[in-house]
Amino acid sequence: MVSERLERRLTAIIAADVAGYSRLTGLDEEGTHSRLKDHLRTLVDPKITEHRGRIVKNTGDGMLAEFSSVVDAVRCAVDVQRGMAERNVDVPEEKRIDFRIGINVGDVIIDDGDVFGDGVNVATRLEGIAAPGGICVSARVQEYAEGQLDITFEDLGEHQLRNIERPVRVYRVPLGGAPRAMRLALVLPDKPSIAVLPFRNLSDDPEQEYFADGIVEEIITALSRMRWLFVIARHSSFTYKGRIVDVKQVGRELGVHYVLQGSVRKGVNRVRISGQLIDATTGAHIWADRFDGSVEDIFDLQDRVTTSVIGAIAPKLEQAEIERSSRKPTESLDAYDCYLRGVARVYSWTSEATEEALQLFCRAIDRDPDFAAAHAMAAFCYLQRKSFGSMADAEQVAAKAVPLARRAVELGKDDAVALCWAALVLAYVAGEPREGAAFIDRALMLNPNLSMAWYFGGWIRSWLGEPDAAIEHLTRAMRLNPVDPRIIGMYAAMGAAHGVAGRYDEALSWVEKALWQRPDFVPALRVAAVNYAFAGRLNEARQVMTRLRPLDPKLRIGNLRDLFGPYRAEDLERTAEALRKIGVPE
Repeated sequence: MVSERLERRLTAIIAADVAGYSRLTGLDEEGTHSRLKDHLRTLVDPKITEHRGRIVKNTGDGMLAEFSSVVDAVRCAVDVQRGMAERNVDVPEEKRIDFRIGINVGDVIIDDGDVFGDGVNVATRLEGIAAPGGICVSARVQEYAEGQLDITFEDLGEHQLRNIERPVRVYRVPLGGAPRAMRLALVLPDKPSIAVLPFRNLSDDPEQEYFADGIVEEIITALSRMRWLFVIARHSSFTYKGRIVDVKQVGRELGVHYVLQGSVRKGVNRVRISGQLIDATTGAHIWADRFDGSVEDIFDLQDRVTTSVIGAIAPKLEQAEIERSSRKPTESLDAYDCYLRGVARVYSWTSEATEEALQLFCRAIDRDPDFAAAHAMAAFCYLQRKSFGSMADAEQVAAKAVPLARRAVELGKDDAVALCWAALVLAYVAGEPREGAAFIDRALMLNPNLSMAWYFGGWIRSWLGEPDAAIEHLTRAMRLNPVDPRIIGMYAAMGAAHGVAGRYDEALSWVEKALWQRPDFVPALRVAAVNYAFAGRLNEARQVMTRLRPLDPKLRIGNLRDLFGPYRAEDLERTAEALRKIGVPE
């Protein structure tokens, strides 16, 4: 008897499911089911048809589809994920439906309209490791589609997928459109709000870029001290550096009413600062002016720009508030120049840049021993040295960083920036989170718009076992700094706070956001491993540890406090027990 020959063909397979579907249905079974059906009917199914695909089957919270073209399959997946991002703009986090999508191309068996085989299994496993709202593809898909679409592929390396014998090289599709769509949800604050965009450097010397950036940072800092103003943080404003921008779009993305633009021209002894204030809701120019002076007058020029902006927004502002906002960080122009150069380097977040920044901050201190912010930033550089592996001994870090931090808070009782950075060092390095929290509170009293203080305060409150306060701090930090590429650190901190509170699904949803943007982000991988273990999902915790070990080889039960932070003893012990279950050595 001759067996029936099976039909086979080479095809591209999309596997998709809903991230956290069990949690969603547990909260609202009927509502979740209804919303999912609507998404499938009005977005997913039409997109599959539009891109010449075929739905093979629905699987409750997911589906399989096949395409004769790999390019069509990838284009369809991108359209679906971007469409879902737009639909989720106004949906609360706890009700949001996010698809995870995996795509593979391979030889499959066709039987009664269904598809079987290794090609299908790989697509399904790729979907399982994709982040919510994300797409993972195999190397064959990347090879076929590279250069055919206006997208890029990020190499995640080889993965040993469950029940797949051979390792599979995995690529992630970064979806620039998804985060941008989510930014449209920002609502204008109930008080005047402003973003200061990077000023153009019109100097002949491109090396003066740091000087123009420093001018903007000082203006942001001065404006931030105004309690009646809502001021977007530097890191979000600087995502627009070097770009031609639509001010109305900037206003929508950052959720602000006003945008300040300008330029700086620095000659041998002269400086010219030009600025214009624009109503981002209408595009109308409210104020424009030009300020000229000598290099020695730079602090006065900054003050004049700040005062003019404040006067344009609120003409009746009390003069005392303006004067308080204009305090000079140092009387030494040489120290100030070193400080600006150091800030420009430290924001590069690399080992080499940190070393250069440290030397610059130390030179600033030599020129002005009472420069509080320079002490605080130098202390932070030593903390960064440790994180980059440059200083192996925790005691060595503390011996350098802690005296600098204590000197910073001694000198900078009214300097929110100095207090903020010193607070993190004292909490994390000196192991004094209660003291760090007090300095964070002081910094926020001085400058309620200081995003970094809200962010550091979030970590510190988690270490103190106050997760709800931590979440409040981090929510404020993200609103003040909504498009900073380093917002993934805030996502990881949110995950840690929810983990302390015992809300493990919420914790994992936050770290998944971070890992979707940067799969090798060590703090998020640590939080993910711990919270999977807390939740009893040990296989998933072990999978995360497989990714984490090469990136974090020093992780041991014995050094959790050094790596995770100065949590309460009971929280550290609970973390240790969870990590022991997944094989972390003592």
